[in-house]
Amino acid sequence: KETSKCRKERSPAPGPVPKDHIRIYSMRFCPFAQRTRLVLNAKGIKHDTVNINLKDKPDWFLEKNPLGLVPTLETPAGEVIYESPITCEYLDEVYPENQLLPSTPFAKAQQRMMLEHFSKVVPYFYKIPTGRNKGEDVSGLETELKEKFAKLNEDLVNKKTQFFGGDTITMIDYMMWPFFERLEIFELKHCLDSTPELKKWTERMSEDPTVKATRHSMDTYKGFYKTYTEGNPNYDYGL
Repeated sequence: KETSKCRKERSPAPGPVPKDHIRIYSMRFCPFAQRTRLVLNAKGIKHDTVNINLKDKPDWFLEKNPLGLVPTLETPAGEVIYESPITCEYLDEVYPENQLLPSTPFAKAQQRMMLEHFSKVVPYFYKIPTGRNKGEDVSGLETELKEKFAKLNEDLVNKKTQFFGGDTITMIDYMMWPFFERLEIFELKHCLDSTPELKKWTERMSEDPTVKATRHSMDTYKGFYKTYTEGNPNYDYGL
């Protein structure tokens, strides 16, 4: 289950992946792994979850993915897929119900380009809180983040759609969402103040059943994040 305690070094390896299932190696608080959990959930894919202690990884996990990163998928045939965008695209191709990527090559390419742009935004979600915790002046970084948000806002304004790929949630929304879900923990919510359309997007996203099913309470997030910033992350926080 999503709530199973994480496995650390010397913990026994899980058995084979059950037939008709796919396994996700995850960590409950990882935004990248959450992308894949959102897709599994949105598409109603039968899966089992093995949570990994990212500071003390089991050897058997490193044998499956030498980079030791979550999310990692494993199929009943023992095939291993990792890197969040790759796992999400793989799931969308292998399980065609509730398609999340658009069907035309150009629209697909557009989503990939948007994700490429968004990958340049992600580091700010880490750099700003880290700098702030060290007592550094992060106002310059916050200004840059607000500029990136303004671009995303403009995108929604120009498209006149509720979400980034149209009027329903598609892959790109799920790829971006985990970072917006954490704005409050990162104390960056005010960065949305001058981007009303982007703010409305976050409100619409937070009402999505799939989003609701994969998120933690703010208290749980904050509790975990505190252990993380203190350098001793409690991956089982709140269990």
